[in-house]
Amino acid sequence: MVLVSIIALGYLSVLGKEVLSPLLFALLFSILLLPFASLLEQRLKFRRSAAAGVSVILLIFSIGLILYLVASQITGLASDWPQFKLQFNASMQAVQHWISTQFHVNISKQMAYINTATTGLLSASTGVIGATVISVSGLMLWLVFTMINTFFLLFYRRHIVTFLVKVFKEDNEEVVYDIIAEIQFMMRKYILGLLLEMAIVTIVLCAVFWLLDIKYAFLLGIITGLFNIIPYIGIFTALLFSMLVTFATAAATTKVLLVLVAVVVMHLIDSNVLLPMIVGSKVKINGQITLLGVIVGEMMWGIPGMFLSIPVIAIAKIIFDRVESLQPWGLLLGDEKSEAQPHPLKPEIETTGV
Repeated sequence: MVLVSIIALGYLSVLGKEVLSPLLFALLFSILLLPFASLLEQRLKFRRSAAAGVSVILLIFSIGLILYLVASQITGLASDWPQFKLQFNASMQAVQHWISTQFHVNISKQMAYINTATTGLLSASTGVIGATVISVSGLMLWLVFTMINTFFLLFYRRHIVTFLVKVFKEDNEEVVYDIIAEIQFMMRKYILGLLLEMAIVTIVLCAVFWLLDIKYAFLLGIITGLFNIIPYIGIFTALLFSMLVTFATAAATTKVLLVLVAVVVMHLIDSNVLLPMIVGSKVKINGQITLLGVIVGEMMWGIPGMFLSIPVIAIAKIIFDRVESLQPWGLLLGDEKSEAQPHPLKPEIETTGV
């Protein structure tokens, strides 16, 4: 029954992606905005609908500001596109000459291989453009649904809590309130910690790229900071993008190595100092579960699933820890250092190597 339930939940999650994805993002946004909405209601005597509306408008303004910063930088990249192509072609010719010299593969064979590899891509260019237009329109529709869901979650929050208490019966009322309170506290701290971490990474890398005289320094810093939210996969994607842009725009290839070193060093500092200090104390999930969650989230929901994987696992862990029959699963998701307890057979197990 447990296996059938897991399969059924996974299948329904895939089918309900268009509904569940904006709903889960709205849940995170509403938890983040709840203190502000409560402040408007209690201190400034706003009606609940007005407080929810003002909170959502503030959220839209914040997201719009981030999108504006990214779009303004991308506009500069688009205006330099002819120069970008020339520089990229010159860099590719230099690489081809180096390959020809070092590995004795003539340039004509290299170009034949490149033309073969890109034929399918060029033939499907019309389809790619159409898919891009559909993706942009779908993204805008997704944002609209997310904002509407955020408003309604803030407006009906007490109604939803009452429903949850009644579903699990009055005998479990204290446990339900405890779970809801901990989820709110943990997710709020986690989201704020991620935003602070993202801001620090973005500011530091923008400053470093600017000092290194990297073209589009602010764009590369912002992209790396945003992608850094995705565990493991995001930083390598941002690194690849930064190296590609630098390779195509820099006169010296040494700047590509400087970008590589800067991003890797920042990632090491972030992983070993910033992440444990700012975010690590909020969510106790072990690294293997984190990586599996990101992969499974991408398989099920794409990029939104990668963002949502860690909050969903963290919420599941809180529930598992509060339900006695599910506590072993909470232990599995958690960090061994913080949750492992001594076992009577521990010396024997360590001796035998089990």
